[in-house]
Amino acid sequence: MGVDLHSSCLVAGREQGVAALPPTPVHSLSLPASAMPGFRPDGPCPSLRVRAGLAPLLALALALLLALAGAPGRAWDSTRMLAAAQRQGPQALAGVRALEPLLAAMLERDDDARIAAINRFYNRRIVFTDDAPVWGVADHWASPLELLEKGRGDCEDYAIAKYFSLLAIGMPASQLRLVYVRLQIGGPGGASQPHMVLAYYASAAAEPLILDNLVGEIRPASRRPDLTPVFSFNSEGLWQGNGSQRMGDPVERLSRWREVLRKARAEGFL
Repeated sequence: MGVDLHSSCLVAGREQGVAALPPTPVHSLSLPASAMPGFRPDGPCPSLRVRAGLAPLLALALALLLALAGAPGRAWDSTRMLAAAQRQGPQALAGVRALEPLLAAMLERDDDARIAAINRFYNRRIVFTDDAPVWGVADHWASPLELLEKGRGDCEDYAIAKYFSLLAIGMPASQLRLVYVRLQIGGPGGASQPHMVLAYYASAAAEPLILDNLVGEIRPASRRPDLTPVFSFNSEGLWQGNGSQRMGDPVERLSRWREVLRKARAEGFL
């Protein structure tokens, strides 16, 4: 798009005095008779005899089968995620081992709890840093596991990781938008800088809530007068500002977004 969000976001964070936070239905299963030798369904009870010492192993196996069967709303693939994290490196693997229990815990929680937990996870774990010292280039959109491996990232990296983590626990893409904004610094009349945040919509007509790496508190957009939306996008569309006027297909128009989507799928988030 010809816009450098990266150094601008870093400058904005420094001028605002932002300090980097420290890293810190039941599924039915059917088995063939051959898998259970000795079991007589026509008898008063199964004739399969289990030694007491095998009971814990069978309980563990059942838990594993239930986990592999998935859970309501779950979209992430644990096997792919762990394999991709191992390829990235030890920091990514440690990050996934911290992230996965959080994702699992959020499956049964309401949206307010979900967005709060994911926002807090990345704001605390990732150090706000410009792309150049991290990637050696002026502009790089990191995938979630790339971000966890580096432990450092700028505004769009936070927003991207939060977006895919919320999709992973079943939140519809229609409720989330990455929003490119102009961030006003120093109050009315002050300088403005490019910035990116993640917006959550409880409904299509609702006022969005803003997840930001510069302001830890999740606030409604009306309480962020320092942000002026320019365009927004998600996996389904691209819009002018944060409104309803479409600007085309984000996958076709935003090459970096297309690449991040590919990586997030390979990393098991989708």
